[in-house]
Amino acid sequence: MEYSGNPNNHSPHVAILAGAGIGHLTPILRLAASLLKRNCLVTLITGHPCVSDAESKLISAFLSAFPQARKEQFHIVPVDPPVEGCDPFWLQWEATRRSLQVLPSLLHSLSPPLSALVTDVTLLTPVLEFTATLKNLPKYILFVSCARMFSLLASYHTFFSTTHHLPDDDYFSKAELLETPFPGVGPFLKSSIPAALQEATNLFVSIFKEDGKRVSSFDGVFINTFDRLEPELVGNGAKLFDGRVMPPLITVRLSPCDFERGAGASKLGWLDDQAPGSVVYVSFGSRIAIKKERIREIGEGLVRCGYPFLWVVKDKIVDKEDTALLEDVIGDELMEKVKSKGLVVKEWVDQGEILGHKAVGGFVNHSGWNSVTEAAWCGMRVLAWPADADQGLNAEAVEKSGLGIWAKDWGCLAGPNSDKMVTGEEIGTKIQEMMGNDLLRLQAQQIRDEARNAFGDGGTCENALKELIEKWKINQ
Repeated sequence: MEYSGNPNNHSPHVAILAGAGIGHLTPILRLAASLLKRNCLVTLITGHPCVSDAESKLISAFLSAFPQARKEQFHIVPVDPPVEGCDPFWLQWEATRRSLQVLPSLLHSLSPPLSALVTDVTLLTPVLEFTATLKNLPKYILFVSCARMFSLLASYHTFFSTTHHLPDDDYFSKAELLETPFPGVGPFLKSSIPAALQEATNLFVSIFKEDGKRVSSFDGVFINTFDRLEPELVGNGAKLFDGRVMPPLITVRLSPCDFERGAGASKLGWLDDQAPGSVVYVSFGSRIAIKKERIREIGEGLVRCGYPFLWVVKDKIVDKEDTALLEDVIGDELMEKVKSKGLVVKEWVDQGEILGHKAVGGFVNHSGWNSVTEAAWCGMRVLAWPADADQGLNAEAVEKSGLGIWAKDWGCLAGPNSDKMVTGEEIGTKIQEMMGNDLLRLQAQQIRDEARNAFGDGGTCENALKELIEKWKINQ
């Protein structure tokens, strides 16, 4: 089946297929907003039902803010039988991958015909399989992590034998460094590779291998990064030893949008009363479940560090289950100490608003890529404490770029490999190290300036996106 593209002289029509989880949905919606602001026609395709209330609310807020956007929805068939104890977002990704057989007919029903399709990275293999008959439809990936993680995805299967068997149990123990076939890209620290990819029997291993082999079949990869943050950008025609040529990386700024502002109260009033650059902002993302013991040591560290702080607490992966009172999570005694030193909340906050406030001088986070890039845009130095997934590689980027420091000896913040005890005293000392480092502050500000040059009018990243949209128009 041939796909003729948009036959009319209209703006390009782009379909965007969303994945599961706020960490994936947020950049998808930011990309959609960016294209809409550049006069593209956008159809957002989402699966139903969502895992979390936050996802449903964010989609509704986006559609209210951009009534010109179109929405298509398909039903996600649950994984059967259900897998007990599995991360609910991983289950949703797998269920979505299995439910995409409706995609060809859905795409063909859209009018005007599409100029391009953008998919969340977690869905790339089934998207290729189910749209194979749409031969002239340009297809793109939105990659929601760092460029170094992209290079791991694209090369991961090359770490295995030509028989493509899973590794022996001790495969990853044979070397601390794994060489990548990308020219100019340094080797991977074994400790930075996601834990799931080091387990021979993990389902994610086979999925990741297969997805990596398919990357070269796409026309391009949208990624939220820039040269100063990640000099080791890969793609753009890089050729691997197996003959595959990587698609171009299209660097885009996926900045926070007004529609993301939730119902939580603004913290600007409290921040306005603090001295410039004095506040430590602490947030570990939307889906990191931290043990109570760890939360309480973090609280002790914040009390000890000597700086005022704004701390966002979360102890459940899914927001629907996050019903405990703040005092129950932190404990009454620590709560009294914390309230005398800073502000602690257990609700949504406007992270972009906080990071852009003059009172905030440092950001303690889990190295989620959305948080890293928001910190870079605001020129905010970072103390990185990754949990798992791509966050170790993101923390490498934080450290190498000079945006912040990485507490390597603390181990993982949360998850199955988070057994190492990190005391409040250690945490307080490391925060003092970050906040007292003027060189780090200056480097973060330089990164901010270079980000704004790259994404501003006439910048390299902005020009690349404009050229792509013009290409879509020409090829209609």
